[in-house]
Amino acid sequence: MNDQGRSGALPGLTGQSGHALLGIYLNDHLAAATVVTGRSRHFVSSCRDAALADAVAPVAAQIAEDRRTLLALMRRLDVPVRRYKVYAGRLGERAGRLKSNGALLRRSVLSTLLELELLQVGIQGKICVWETLLVLAGQDRRLDPRQLDDLMERARGQLRTIDDLRRRQAEETFTGP
Repeated sequence: MNDQGRSGALPGLTGQSGHALLGIYLNDHLAAATVVTGRSRHFVSSCRDAALADAVAPVAAQIAEDRRTLLALMRRLDVPVRRYKVYAGRLGERAGRLKSNGALLRRSVLSTLLELELLQVGIQGKICVWETLLVLAGQDRRLDPRQLDDLMERARGQLRTIDDLRRRQAEETFTGP
């Protein structure tokens, strides 16, 4: 068996080394995870619907935990964190809060729907990164396939929860009382 756990280069890739491409890929996902973590926390703290905020709170906690897991995996794979991408993610998430959604002085019901959609897209992206790392686990012993399977299953549960809440919110937003 090839000792991919030490070399950093992944077989079958030409041009840039597999390790360099993996670094770019994981840092891009880390930036996205930073956006989704910040947005999920903001959602829970700013949502006027207490029941909805309570339903999203456990998912938000898992999203933050998954971001920490991604950082740990990056360390295990010797992938340096590109802080400028993390900062750009934080800045983008905060700038997104300024977007007007039809209400200037209070939170719009449309904001709630759009934020749920952002969470949904972010979770789908997270599933993609776990699936990609699972493929690489066959070539790199530093990756644990069972851990990645567990992370994918948890993300799929998060996706089901957010999708259900998003569908209800869409109906409420556009057909409302």
